[in-house]
Formats: sequence, structure tokens, C-alpha cells
Amino acid sequence: MTLEGLTRCHWCGDDSLYVDYHDNEWGIAVYDDQRLFECLCLEGAQAGLSWITVLRKREQYRKVYHQFNIEAVSQMSDEELEEILKDPGVIRNRLKVYGFRKNAQALLNNFADKGAFSQYLWSFVEGKTIVNRYKQGQSYPTTSTQSDAMSKALKKLGFTFVGSTICYAFMQAVGMVDDHAPDCFRAK
Repeated sequence: MTLEGLTRCHWCGDDSLYVDYHDNEWGIAVYDDQRLFECLCLEGAQAGLSWITVLRKREQYRKVYHQFNIEAVSQMSDEELEEILKDPGVIRNRLKVYGFRKNAQALLNNFADKGAFSQYLWSFVEGKTIVNRYKQGQSYPTTSTQSDAMSKALKKLGFTFVGSTICYAFMQAVGMVDDHAPDCFRAK
């Protein structure tokens, strides 16, 4: 897809929100625990839906989940979560809404030191971005051996909405996997 003279991955289309996400976020390495937590939660919220649906609701998610402050989310009451379930600005799925708190608690229970969550997640790709270059018409994978391992490990630690497909999308989003099309201006 070409917009403003730049060739991009075809999946982002011409929606300005999607284009901005593609150009400025997708595939860029993220190492901050709070940002990784946000991305993992939002990828889980996407389950069964399109990513653009979540992107359009992201600002409201940030508002109701305390900008994804891990400590604050871990301490949210059932009453607060029930209020979120009434908010049309988020995906109102009970398991997903409560899952954000569960994931914050799992993160704090297993990764007390700052940066430990990031280090753990990046260990699944040995600390380096995996670069794939799929040709036009080739299907992008939805899982990998690394996402399978991450999913299994996170579930064992008490995380939810972390199936292998969600983990692979998360890995793409936070730069652990670079699946930009070969002709995309973001391809390295």
C-alpha cells in the first residue's frame, strides 16, 4: 500500500489510525514493563476481533485502566471492573475486562524487579528481533515456536488471554518479530 509516497505493509490500508500505528509502533522494539503490559493486555482484548477495533478504543482503555500502571491495575476492585463493563468505549467482555487485573497481579507476583518482565519476555527471542520477510501473497504466520513457548510459560505464571496467536501478534507489535513486507519502508 502506498500513501504519501511510502510503500507500507498491505494490512494497514489507508485508515489514518492504522497507518500511524504501522509507521510509528508496529515492529518497534519495546522494553518498558508498563508498555509491554499494555500491549499484552490490548492484544488479549483483540481476541476474536480486528486490531483496528482495539486501536479505536485504546485511549479509553488507557483512561479506565490508569494508563496501564501495573500496580494500580492489580489493585482495581470488582466494582471498578463492573463499571468498565458498562463503558461502550471498551470491549465489554467480562473475561477480558477482569483479565487485565489478573495479568497485572500475575506480573507483580512473578516479576517484582523493574525490567524483569521485559527481560523475561525478550528471552523468548534471545534478546534479538527475529526478522522475517514474507513475499507478496505469502501468508503471515499466526504462531511460532517462540510464541508457543511464551504462551505456555505465561499461562503457567497465571496470565490469561495469552494463547500462542495472541503472543505472536504481541511479539510483532513490540518488535520481537519484524514481519514488515520486504517492500515496506519500515523493513530493515
